[in-house]
Amino acid sequence: MRAHHPGAVAEAAARRPRRPLVGDSGRLMIIAADHPARGVLGVGDHGLAMADRAGLLGRLLLALSRPGVDGVLASADILDDLLLLGALDHKVVMGSMNRGGLQGARFELDDRFTGHRPEDLERLGFDAGKLLLRIDYEDPGSLTTLETAARTIDAMAARRLPVFVEPFISRRDPDGRLRNDLSADAVTRSLAIASGLGGSSAYTWLKVPVTDNPDHMARVMETTTLPAVLLGGDVGGSVEEQFGAYETWRGALRLPTVRGMVVGRSLLYPADGDVAAAVDTAVGLL
Repeated sequence: MRAHHPGAVAEAAARRPRRPLVGDSGRLMIIAADHPARGVLGVGDHGLAMADRAGLLGRLLLALSRPGVDGVLASADILDDLLLLGALDHKVVMGSMNRGGLQGARFELDDRFTGHRPEDLERLGFDAGKLLLRIDYEDPGSLTTLETAARTIDAMAARRLPVFVEPFISRRDPDGRLRNDLSADAVTRSLAIASGLGGSSAYTWLKVPVTDNPDHMARVMETTTLPAVLLGGDVGGSVEEQFGAYETWRGALRLPTVRGMVVGRSLLYPADGDVAAAVDTAVGLL
């Protein structure tokens, strides 16, 4: 179909039945699959787990079929596949916007917007966008990303499209590897910065990590009135680590402005291999 009828993607997008961003429950469960576009293919100890595209799509189809799953966050190539497979009807479709900060690259913090543009999301009838904002006070590339993020928030607000901002305070370790600081002070600062970007915050949501000490989340979330979702990340390769993640999410989901979760690898590649059970457990936390 891609070779002989590439216009099928736009046709599928045009006929896709849509839904409100937030339904009657007031909660959101979004499955994330935008990692490969930034060169992030590993899950736990499996360095190329997400490189099997057919396998990834199969896991996404299963996850999207489970009750309580509202939608998906992904780059254009994956969303195009899901459109062609008819898997996005009545789902929240969230496009990943900046994927230029490739994992491990010297320019990782100069995170250019190489994915969906606001006009692409509008044209395709998608429901929201997501951008990653990592700030290292020692790296000038962060300023480029910061300014571009602000202008993107402006463009999304002009189109009345929600944009989910995922902010971190980051720094490089002695080996040059980029690390996100999940201390309460760092997450608090990142939320304050992200909340103030652009000329309007009316359509801005925050995509927030759980702090190193989950007990600090209540204080951290007092930093902003913007609605927020929790991010999942790679929780490790054991069943114990998987259940530990569920418990940290459970507490944070009770906070007033936290509306749900955007979780990817830990649900698509759970330690015990049971995607349906992992997704159902996460939905149950809501």
